[in-house]
Amino acid sequence: MRNPYDILQVPKNATEAEIKKSYRRLAKTHHPDSNKKDPKAADKFSEINTAYEILGDKKKREQFDRGEIDSEGKPSFTQFKTQGNPGDFSFHFDQGTSPFSSGRFGSNSSFEAGDFFNLEDLLGSAFGSGLRSKHSHKHRGSFGSENLTQSVDITLPLEVAAHGGTQRVTLSSGRTVDVVIPKGVLEGQIIRIQGIDPEKQGDLLLKVHIAPHKHFTLQGNDLLVRIPVPLEDAVLGGKIRVPTLDKDVFMTIPPMTSSGKNFRLRGKGLVSKGQTGSIIVAIDIQLPEKGDPELEALMLRKRQQTH
Repeated sequence: MRNPYDILQVPKNATEAEIKKSYRRLAKTHHPDSNKKDPKAADKFSEINTAYEILGDKKKREQFDRGEIDSEGKPSFTQFKTQGNPGDFSFHFDQGTSPFSSGRFGSNSSFEAGDFFNLEDLLGSAFGSGLRSKHSHKHRGSFGSENLTQSVDITLPLEVAAHGGTQRVTLSSGRTVDVVIPKGVLEGQIIRIQGIDPEKQGDLLLKVHIAPHKHFTLQGNDLLVRIPVPLEDAVLGGKIRVPTLDKDVFMTIPPMTSSGKNFRLRGKGLVSKGQTGSIIVAIDIQLPEKGDPELEALMLRKRQQTH
């Protein structure tokens, strides 16, 4: 990630007010909801938020200026090696860069991970949450500090799941935050947001649920829609209007289309994990609600001919 000062377009000696003003201007300009046709808007908005998480926090800004954390807010480290027998780990940090420099060991210290801290916790602190066990939501070290991972269920409109966007989430602390949802998320998918709660230095796991839609039923990457078709169009063929996530389109059905027959509009479904789904159009033949004397007479003659 680029230097947060460059991202927020402020000099290194900028005041807190100047940083906040620039952040608000850039966040408004690059908000995904205002740039729906720009596929890079969500990434840009996320980059701006990450930069402000550092520069908008006095303590983190000072740590970044001293080189103690990087542009993503992670501790800077210079060396990691093993010594002696397998399982004996020593971690060496330069002056001021250790994530434990304010604790009992001070800075520039070496210690055995097995003696003082659960190795999984230590790797999580030194290298980021990506090295923590995916099965563990809470780790506690012998120092009594915690690194928490919160799990929150989130229900998204289908359009947001398909195209991406921002969604407001309430944390366990009661604080609300706006998170960027990538495009193409599916029902049951887990999204990890790193460092979402500065007070607890924890990550946020969002379990995605997709709200019912007025037109579509979700089937993996595909979208099922049922279209009522007048009897004459089913018998003679014709054009029908089909909704999509962008705008309505027209498709032609052939003559003698039976009720329940499905057609597939390829490339109109969800794009997820490199695969693009379809819209599956299910035909429901629609008979006149108030009756049709001509149709009834025609059907009666046809019945008499067959008997």
